[in-house]
Amino acid sequence: MRVNKILLPVDGSTHSRKACEMAIEQARANKASIILLHCHKPVPLALGQPNFQEMTEYYSREANDLLAPFREMLEDSGIEYQDKVIGGPTASVIVEVAEAEECDLVIMGTRGKSNLEGLVLGSVTHRVLQTSPCPVLVVR
Repeated sequence: MRVNKILLPVDGSTHSRKACEMAIEQARANKASIILLHCHKPVPLALGQPNFQEMTEYYSREANDLLAPFREMLEDSGIEYQDKVIGGPTASVIVEVAEAEECDLVIMGTRGKSNLEGLVLGSVTHRVLQTSPCPVLVVR
């Protein structure tokens, strides 16, 4: 399997950090690039101005803070990457970005829940595994 582009969704957790380390290894081995992705809750349009703008700016600052250590890891590794911050349902956004960017692999962390818990709780990882257009490597 040839991997040219890796999608790396992160949420700031230790599991995301481990997934980033794995993504760097895979990118090096395949001479691939990485798309670093963070999803946040969508901002309701009904908030109106200036509330809508304030919430958008808040999510942007929060995302930049969360992405900073991952950007540093990727820059230190010398791997080519781009980052994206998108609002919406996390699993759907991950799958949509994987499709739109024609990613060859998604590498993401998990909280380590069992398959049954994933089904009952509707975990993001479980949904991505079921709907991704490309292989998904889950890192624990």
